[in-house]
Amino acid sequence: MSRPKLNFVRQGQGPCLVLSHALGCDLSMWDAVAERLQQRYTVLRYDHRGHGRSPAPPGLWTMDMLADDALALIEDQCEGPVHFAGLSMGGMTGQALASKAPQRLRSLIIINSASHYEQAAQAIWQGRMRAVREQGVAAIADGAMQRWFTPAFRADVAGGRQVAALRERLERIPAPAYEAACAAVAGIDFRASNPQIRCPTLVIAGLRDEATPLAASEAMVSQIPGAQLRTIDAAHLSAVERSAELAELIGAFIAPL
Repeated sequence: MSRPKLNFVRQGQGPCLVLSHALGCDLSMWDAVAERLQQRYTVLRYDHRGHGRSPAPPGLWTMDMLADDALALIEDQCEGPVHFAGLSMGGMTGQALASKAPQRLRSLIIINSASHYEQAAQAIWQGRMRAVREQGVAAIADGAMQRWFTPAFRADVAGGRQVAALRERLERIPAPAYEAACAAVAGIDFRASNPQIRCPTLVIAGLRDEATPLAASEAMVSQIPGAQLRTIDAAHLSAVERSAELAELIGAFIAPL
């Protein structure tokens, strides 16, 4: 199967920092974070297959496919190993990439993510995929906004505008592409491969994240040798809700490297 040519934005100067977004979002999720980090880094952010302006190959996908997409982009756009920061599905992509191409990663930052899902969570994913297949992506949009953001952020005027914009982008994703991405996320299991990760790794958890709670981040820290854990007072999309704080955590971690 041919690999899709991903849409991307490259900005700034310095060592390459790749930003990989969450399921149902696009590279605009990183706008505020990228703006803060572009003075010190070449920030490369991209749309996953089927999201934003990237094409959607037919069929269901695996996380290995998403990692291959990212690897092809990195090899085309960056010289030497990169810092890779991924949120949720992006963090899963990073874990797969660290196993698949460890020589390409200078560091790994896993944000609001997980390394595997138990059986109960698998049933939730299957239900979400079925809803999208039968009713379209709009059917799961309300639930997504509730998981992505705290009530206070959704009620805030400026926050509400960002929520509305992200909801619109979510609902523009074709149902087959969203279902295919759900299959990739639901199928992850990095418990055997994460102990082999050797690059410096930071795991960031949202204290009010119900989608990938603190326990999921603690599990990844226990799996990855030398991994550090930081927390942020946000729900699932901390890159939007707490962009300044997240950019500071990322910058502080990779600066000494």
